[in-house]
Parts: sequence; C-alpha cells; structure tokens
Amino acid sequence: MKKIVNVLMAAGIIGLFAAGLPLFAQPPAPLKTARLLGEAREPVRTLELPPSKGNPRNSEGAFVTLKDGRILFVYSHFTGGGGDHSAAHLAGRYSSDAGRTWTGEDRVIVKNEGGMNVMSVSLLRLQSGEIALFYLLKNSEQDCRPVMRLSNDEGETWGAPVTCITDEVGYYVLNNDRAIQLKNGRLVLPVCLHWPKGEPKADWQGTLMCYLSDDNGTSWRRSKTAQKGYDASGKRITTQEPGVVELKDGRVMMFIRASGGCQYLVHSSDGGDTWSAPVASEIKSPVSPASIKRLPSTGDLLLVWNDHADIPASLSTRRVPLSTAVSKDDGKTWQCVKVLEGNPKGWYCYIAVHPVGDSVLLGYCAMSNLAHSRITRVPVSWLYADKPEICLHGHFND
Repeated sequence: MKKIVNVLMAAGIIGLFAAGLPLFAQPPAPLKTARLLGEAREPVRTLELPPSKGNPRNSEGAFVTLKDGRILFVYSHFTGGGGDHSAAHLAGRYSSDAGRTWTGEDRVIVKNEGGMNVMSVSLLRLQSGEIALFYLLKNSEQDCRPVMRLSNDEGETWGAPVTCITDEVGYYVLNNDRAIQLKNGRLVLPVCLHWPKGEPKADWQGTLMCYLSDDNGTSWRRSKTAQKGYDASGKRITTQEPGVVELKDGRVMMFIRASGGCQYLVHSSDGGDTWSAPVASEIKSPVSPASIKRLPSTGDLLLVWNDHADIPASLSTRRVPLSTAVSKDDGKTWQCVKVLEGNPKGWYCYIAVHPVGDSVLLGYCAMSNLAHSRITRVPVSWLYADKPEICLHGHFND
C-alpha cells in the first residue's frame, strides 16, 4: 500500500478527524437521488435499519441478486437484547431498482432456531444456479457453528439446514458475507475457532482454519492448516474473523482481523487447504474486520475497512472511518483511497459488498455500536475518482 496517509492528508481528511468534524453527518441525511460531481456520482444512503422498541439491534447482513433482477438483503434482526448471544432471527428486505430503494417491512427468512440465536449471514449464488444461505446457529458458548440452506426457487423457500462443521463441536465464528465458491467449484468457509467444547475457557485470540466442500455443500471437511497468529517477534496476537478472496493466479488470499494495528494476510495455493503463516500487511486498522471483493466491471479488488493510517490517538480504538481503496495488482498495493463515512461517533464494520452494474452496494453496521445498520449505494466511478471528495454536513465539497 503506497502511503495511504498522503492521499488522506492531501484531502484534508485527517485534519477533519482531529477536529472531530463528521465527514458524513449524523443523523443521516434524507435519501436523495445521485447527482453528478465532475465525472463521479456521489454515494447515496438507501436504507437505514436503526434499533427500535423490541428490536434493539440490526446487524451483519449479505446480498444476493435474484433471477428476476431484484436484490435480497438478509440481516440479523435482534429481539432479545443487543448482545451477540441475544435472541435474533434472520430478516430480509428487497430492492427492485438495483438497491436505490427497499421494501419497508421485514420478511422473516429464518426463525430463531438456535438455543441462543441465528446470525451472521452469507448469501452465495452457486455455479449450480441455486442460492446458498449460510449463517451461525448459536446454541451455547461452546456450540456455535455455521449451517447452510439451499434454495431452488430464488429464496422463496429454503431447504433443510446442513451443519458445515461436524468433526469438532465448538464456538466458531463465520463472519457475514464471507462464503465463497472458487472457479473450480469448491466452497470455502473461513472460520475462527474460539472455544472447543469441553475446554475450560475460551481462546478469544482464535485459531484460524477453513471448511471446504467439493460437492456443493453436501459434505464438509476442515482444512489441513489450522493455525494461531504471531507477530514478527513471536508474540501471540489476536487473529479472528477471517475473509477470503480468490486471486487471478488461482491462489486464495485470507485477510484477518488482528491486533497490532493492521490486517494480517495469509495465502493458499491449493484452494484453501494449506496456508502460509499470518503476516502483517500495510492495511492499517483497529481490531476490526475488513472486506475485500472483486469488482466485475474492472477486475480490480475493492477493500472496505477502517483506515487507521495516522489516526488520531483519541480515535485509535474506534471503528472509524469507513474507507475504500482499490487494488490493480491483486492486493499487493492499494490506491484511490476514499473516506466514505467519517463521523467520529460511528462504528463502521461487518461490511457486506455486492457489485451491481456500475455501482456497489455496501451493507454495514454504522451507528450505536452494532445496533444501527445501513445500506449505501456507491458508484464504481466514485471509487476511482482522482480527487477524494470531502463530505461536510451531508454535502460533498471539492
């Protein structure tokens, strides 16, 4: 990554942070149609999911485009409290206009069938044409495992759940929008094991691994590599909430929420079965997950994360700002750094990324810690614009 901070400082963004000024005003501005700003259109917030009475948290979602052109967004709808172990079900909203507007009422996608909850959704259009729905079935603090359901009717109904991890019961985390299918058809679930059943206490620093399926999700097996993270001095670090993306050369890159001030990276040359050791990257961040996906319209990788390059000390533990960058060399370097959301009171994380034509839909936790989620429609042209725009009080400035 080439001196990301220089780009931010050139735009005056770091100064705004230090002054405590929001780059995206709060409360959110009313929904509005995109207007041209030079050659780049501006991002537009298209759905707000704030907490309400009886619904204290809305978080961790994912998208899929249906064959009739609609887009389905499924997220974790909490009813029993705002904590990770509180009661929750999976709820859905639909868009018929490429994410510009959304249905006003939830549809229950999966009821709370866990001892605690169901949460943390991934949606994946399989090469077979079916839609795969993945989520965590959380029964206890020692039994939280991903399950998969298939739909043959575009999400109208879902088949019986298939437990993806059966070899060792434990508390596993599969983040939202993390499941992928490789070009060869293999399904890859990047997970982190925190509490094997029967162990006296949890290990929240985590053990990284993947679960793999070569038969469209009928059966699953653990990757040969399961590993913990260490820094260059050999000290144990936190490595958790991994994500994966297939590179153009056929390797798979894993990006990892980690302590130590940056995302860690590992690579696999055999489809996610064996992995290199985690190493620190130039992607500066707090202990917060990043998201990386390929943009079909350009072939480049899109990174969405909390950019902490020279973050003020007062904000060093916060999940701000929400930034974007693109890589033209499959993750070796990053450029076109932008700040999408910069309110210092924000809590931007668990980002779902869904390219749609000439735009990208981002669904993420935004405010009130994890309670308030948001969908923003971002033009691809904005991601590549030469000059970062600055947003003050809901308006972009040159």
